[in-house]
Amino acid sequence: MSSLKFTIIQTALFWEDKGANLEALAKKIMAIAEPTEIIVLPEMFTTGFSMQPALFAENMEGPTVQWMRRLAETKKSIITGSVIIEENGNYYNRLIWMLPNGELGYYDKRHLFAFAGEHEFYSEGNKRLIASVKGWKINLQICFDLRFPVWARQQLATSNKELNTENTNVAGLEYDVLLYVANWPEKRNHAWKTLLTARAIENQCYTIGVNRVGLDGKNMMHSGDSMVVGPLGEILYHCAYEEDIFHITLQKEELIKTREQFPFWKNADFFNIEL
Repeated sequence: MSSLKFTIIQTALFWEDKGANLEALAKKIMAIAEPTEIIVLPEMFTTGFSMQPALFAENMEGPTVQWMRRLAETKKSIITGSVIIEENGNYYNRLIWMLPNGELGYYDKRHLFAFAGEHEFYSEGNKRLIASVKGWKINLQICFDLRFPVWARQQLATSNKELNTENTNVAGLEYDVLLYVANWPEKRNHAWKTLLTARAIENQCYTIGVNRVGLDGKNMMHSGDSMVVGPLGEILYHCAYEEDIFHITLQKEELIKTREQFPFWKNADFFNIEL
C-alpha cells in the first residue's frame, strides 16, 4: 500500500499584490527542507478573494503559471492552488494542478460565491478534476464548493444493477482524497470545520482544507482553520489564526481498512449530475 505526503501552506495574503504574494510564497516553498509530493496553496493565492479579474487575470502562459512550473520542477513536487485566469473573454477562479515535469491540469470553480458577487465577474466551471498520483485519486475543489455535497459525492464505478452486491469493491470508488483550497472567512468558520468533517465521513475519504489567515482588503478576517480529516471524521490536523507549514503523510492502507471494515459506501445512491 502506498503513502502520499502533502505540505499545507496556511498563509496571510497581500491584498491584490501579485508580486508580494509570489515573492513571499516562493520563500516559504523554497524553505521546505524535507521531500514532499504535493504542496497546497490557498484559493486566489496571488491576490486574495478579488472581484477585479480585469485587473489581475492572466492566461495559462502567464507569469503565475510559469512561476508554479519553475517551483514544481525545482522542488520535484506537485504545486496546487487557485488563481484568476482569463480564457476566451471569460474569467475563471481556476485551480492549477502543476506537475514537476511542467504538465498541468486545472479545475474551474463550479459554485461561485454569489453572496460576494463572484458570479458577476467569473464564469462557472462545468466539470470536476480528479487527479491521479501514485495510485491515489484526488478530487480537487474550491472553497464555496464545500457547501454542495452532491458535487463532491463519491460515485461507484458500477452500474445501478451491480450496486449493493458482493461484486462491488473498494476499488470501485471514485477518489481517495477530497481537497479544498479556500478564502473562507472567520465568521463562518464553524460551517467550514463542520462541512470538511462531514465530507470526509460521507465519502469515506481523507479530506483536506487549506485556507488563508489574516485580514483582506475588505476588512474580512480569515482564521485559517486548515484541516486534514480522516475517513471516520477524525481530525488529523487543525491550525487556526497562525501562519503554518504542515507536512502530513496519508496512508492508503488505513483508508482501505476503514472502507472494508465499514462498507457503508455499498449502500450509496446511484445518480447522475446534470449541468
